[in-house]
Amino acid sequence: MLARWPTLVSRTLTTTRTFEEITILIAWAASIAASLILFPNAQGAIGGGLAVLMIAIAVVDARRFIIPDELTVAALALGFLHAAIQDSGMVVEALANAALRGAVLALAFFGLQVLYRRIRGREGIGLGDVKLAGVAGVWLDWWMVPVAIEIAALAALAAYAMRLLSKGRSVRSTCSSFQR
Repeated sequence: MLARWPTLVSRTLTTTRTFEEITILIAWAASIAASLILFPNAQGAIGGGLAVLMIAIAVVDARRFIIPDELTVAALALGFLHAAIQDSGMVVEALANAALRGAVLALAFFGLQVLYRRIRGREGIGLGDVKLAGVAGVWLDWWMVPVAIEIAALAALAAYAMRLLSKGRSVRSTCSSFQR
């Protein structure tokens, strides 16, 4: 299942591949170390596993504009394991709550995807993003979901602005109601 994702990650030019691969390995090692330092137990190991999967998803998405199902399923499985470990006294209830949060968040993002397509006439959020929202719902408590969405939105806006500015282009609205 996870056997094909390394080939998805490593499809780049040979000259840049080595630097990027070293950067990815450093990010993986730092993420695992940070997770284990904060939680030197199974919870930390699972968090480190999530970090590795999210970095791999980000790399594949940046290169190929897809989010591999294998990595999403692995992150989802780790999320359910995390939920079970978090509340080991009430495992069934913890798993049910995690599944409910994941389903609600995935459905909300799916609704946002459909609404955006209907209003703008083009894709704005892919199904991979909808699946990742479901994974986030499994991992995060209810009160943390809006915080994570806010952080993700601000990070995406900052990355987009930096990309435009690095190319010498300015940030401008594409919505006709904002144009003069």
